[in-house]
Amino acid sequence: MSTPTDVRQEIVETIRRFVEREVVPVASTLEHRNEYPDKLVERMKELGLFGATIPTEYGGLGLDVTTYAMIIEELCVGWMSLSGILNTHLLLSYMVRMHGTDAQKQRYLPKLARGEFRGALCLTEPHAGSDVQSIRTTAVRRGDFYVVNGSKMFVTNGRSGNLYALVVKTDPQADPPHKGMSLFIAEKGPGITISRDIDKIGYKGVDTVEILFEDYRVSADALLGGREGHGMQQVMSGLEVGRINIASRAVGVARAAFECAIKYAQQRETFGKPICEHQAIQLKLADMATKIEASRLLVRNAAHKKDSGERCDLEAGMAKLFASETCAEVSLEAMRVLGGYGYTKEFPVERFYRDAPLMIIGEGTNEIQRTVIARQLVKKYAI
Repeated sequence: MSTPTDVRQEIVETIRRFVEREVVPVASTLEHRNEYPDKLVERMKELGLFGATIPTEYGGLGLDVTTYAMIIEELCVGWMSLSGILNTHLLLSYMVRMHGTDAQKQRYLPKLARGEFRGALCLTEPHAGSDVQSIRTTAVRRGDFYVVNGSKMFVTNGRSGNLYALVVKTDPQADPPHKGMSLFIAEKGPGITISRDIDKIGYKGVDTVEILFEDYRVSADALLGGREGHGMQQVMSGLEVGRINIASRAVGVARAAFECAIKYAQQRETFGKPICEHQAIQLKLADMATKIEASRLLVRNAAHKKDSGERCDLEAGMAKLFASETCAEVSLEAMRVLGGYGYTKEFPVERFYRDAPLMIIGEGTNEIQRTVIARQLVKKYAI
């Protein structure tokens, strides 16, 4: 699936205008209030973004991952939290499309494309983050349904969403553990409790919660693909898309920080000239712009491999690692360019600085990314 270049350009330009006209003017206010952006979400539905990567036969836009990555970058120039509202939603949609039965695709994808179903990922647990195989949430079969018990942590869209990609242990004794993991498409209902909202330093406006599953009953028909023991592979294939999303977010936030810094540097004068004419500032701007462009190219490379149907965990990991580290560096450098103003809420740089660490941690910490990258490289260059 490849999106024609002219269509891609038109869509990206549409999102850019949406961000400039409707997101940027309200982003900082909503972010500081930690207010869910209901009006912006409705506009995102109208623009078809909840069905961005869902095939047209199910009512989606049918865009490739490359175009999706470009859309996410544009959104994050305005407000990074908006991309989080889409990420787990389209991650779930991808897993249904790639691994679901025909009946599951017909049931869920059209409603996901319209935003009637809003997706969230229930994977991390209080004691199991990077070590996914250590999850303890169980699903025990009882005839035509399973009974789920356990808890999930850091669930983005957990409160506003109503359809969960729920990763559980259907065979806690399996060896290796991943062979006992399964994934359900779980609709919100009795037995599911939002136990608390998690307060964050950044990534405001989008809900991040802890969820308890207490004798929650889910139909056997909701087992993704209809087979137990494939949950690990299914969720990992989705996380490749998730890491491309995170890397694209990092590019967008870094770009926003850079653009704020270079505009300020042309307006602010010291010692009789704009600070952009001082070599110390020029060196910062040059490094910032170069690393952002390198990050963007890494993202496009990973997205291209995904669009080609190839495995891209190495490329997605590299993109996520480099782009997120660049974002953290650029947001801090932008703050330094603005000086005292960068430390105030008068400029959005402080928001970029608070949002940046999420990309270092989210969808697998950068320490884990380095491990994954190294393992893949050893295999690639095996002697």
